[in-house]
Amino acid sequence: MEAYLDNSATTFVTESVRNEVVRAMETDFGNPSSQHMKGVEAEQIVRCSREMIASTLKCSEKEIFFTSGGTEANNWAIVGGAMANRRRGMHLITTAVEHASVLMPMQYLEQQGFRVTYLPVDRMGHVDPEDLRKALRNDTILVSMMQVNNEVGAIEPVEEAASIIKAFSPDILFHVDAVQSYGKYAIRPGRRNIDLLSVSGHKLHGPKGTGFLYIREKTKINPLILGGGQQKGMRSGTDNVPGIAGMARAAADCYDHLEENTQHLKMLRDRLREGLMKMDRVVLHSGCGEESAVHILNASFVGVRSEVMLHALEEKGIYVSAGSACSSNKKLPVSNVLIQLGMPAEEQESALRFSFSRFNTAEEVDYTLEEIGKLLPVLRRFTRH
Repeated sequence: MEAYLDNSATTFVTESVRNEVVRAMETDFGNPSSQHMKGVEAEQIVRCSREMIASTLKCSEKEIFFTSGGTEANNWAIVGGAMANRRRGMHLITTAVEHASVLMPMQYLEQQGFRVTYLPVDRMGHVDPEDLRKALRNDTILVSMMQVNNEVGAIEPVEEAASIIKAFSPDILFHVDAVQSYGKYAIRPGRRNIDLLSVSGHKLHGPKGTGFLYIREKTKINPLILGGGQQKGMRSGTDNVPGIAGMARAAADCYDHLEENTQHLKMLRDRLREGLMKMDRVVLHSGCGEESAVHILNASFVGVRSEVMLHALEEKGIYVSAGSACSSNKKLPVSNVLIQLGMPAEEQESALRFSFSRFNTAEEVDYTLEEIGKLLPVLRRFTRH
């Protein structure tokens, strides 16, 4: 049996998505900037895809700009937003547990003279809205906060944050990294005073190398990629028509059965959680209430290093993660997120992330629990002290 439980790293492409991609590559393969019929056909695909995605956010299609993924969208929102508004101030706010594609642009901007406040989190990874309120200053121009943490599944208080920010000053840009929440939750950026929102296609069964940035109408932001003037001059470069078509199909498929999918994911997470709680020296770092994502569970198997358990499970056909896939090349022994949560060293070194998609089954969870139960005593017996 095989159980792929690393869906926060990436997901497989579904048949409906594949069909859209192939059609755009084989039949409607024109350059959407070309004036002949092949170009018009390709441009129509891009337009329809933009409308499909906009409908999932209940926003205008004019507010959707396609990117190469979540990393580009985050970089664009932060660097483009900061540079466009720096005459008003040079202060930025984010959290200490953001994805590297947020933290590194923030560090880059610090090198350019900006000042950044990093908000702390509690033991479960949540930001205290009062810390945000205290951090706001007259020279604050942008706040960036993820909606769902990619490693422990903590759901950040983005709605309350938006209210606090806009009450302090309507001119402060609010950016939300929705890479791990889009496709799992209903998101209404226009109603929630979110100015910028980042999404990645390959987290919801779309193709890799696809994503988009929602830019609220009249938001002041500079482009990062200059060239032929595509996407109203905001993001130049020939549109990735097959990828855009596939991502739009994936988004529509997610939101067509959102409530059903959410309940299924919650069942899987809770089933795994309940099984792990019965095991000796297994510590959970993800909650089960509304403040925790339905598709992510992080647990430490104290006494067994993360990579040892990961590869032992791999041999059984079970695929999990020791942290963010985008951080796997770092030399740090544990992730920044786990450090910021204040975990003891033995828990940091033994943590694994399990992440589900709507295609996972209860049988896969039961199989995973069975194999973990067999492996733990054996691996602990051979652990060096």
